[in-house]
Amino acid sequence: MDDNKQFWERFSRHYSGFIRRSQATYQQICKAMRPFLKRDMDVLELACGTGQLSVPLSPCVRSWEATDFSAEMIRQAKKQVHSSRLHFSVQDATKLPYGPESFDAVVISNALHVMPHPEKALAEAWRVLKPGGWLFAPTFVWGKSRSARLRLWFMGLSGFRVYHVWTAGELMAYLSERGYSIVRHPLLGSSLAPLCCLMARKIPDERTAARQTTFRSAQFDDPKVKKE
Repeated sequence: MDDNKQFWERFSRHYSGFIRRSQATYQQICKAMRPFLKRDMDVLELACGTGQLSVPLSPCVRSWEATDFSAEMIRQAKKQVHSSRLHFSVQDATKLPYGPESFDAVVISNALHVMPHPEKALAEAWRVLKPGGWLFAPTFVWGKSRSARLRLWFMGLSGFRVYHVWTAGELMAYLSERGYSIVRHPLLGSSLAPLCCLMARKIPDERTAARQTTFRSAQFDDPKVKKE
């Protein structure tokens, strides 16, 4: 499956240096999320990269499980000095090994738009979240402008692929359709690279439960999934 994995494996050694250019934005994300994090929370992070959110935020909670599908990204993340509450591991966001309702919060930072099938990760996040649990999904939202298309074209030259180009409204609608209740959605970053710091909750109802069950059954019945 073309999922950017080879790109991230190659790029991982330079990722921390690259992400420093966006340090101000990540500081904004941390500031926005911190009031929602409590000492008794168990948090799961998907697509953690080299730990730009997990390292500064993990001291705020009881435990923080930071995962990424790139083994090299996790190797680089483990080099950082971090809290004893933080644990890094290699995991597939679409096939998590954790039991149902295991976490108080799930973090998916700047990753939904680079996943070929973000609905699978969102369904897994829903499964492992406790009722009322939080989903923090800060995501770049370039929109459909000419400058956005040009920026994405240049990024594509490096091998980096963006599968979904959402506006903030489209991103919120995408999560709402999958049962998440939007609580806050401040826009952070710059006008060239705006980021929707989306915060939502798992508020189960009968329709949402039926939708999630149907989706997971469809995943199981998909012949492509069975081959994996």
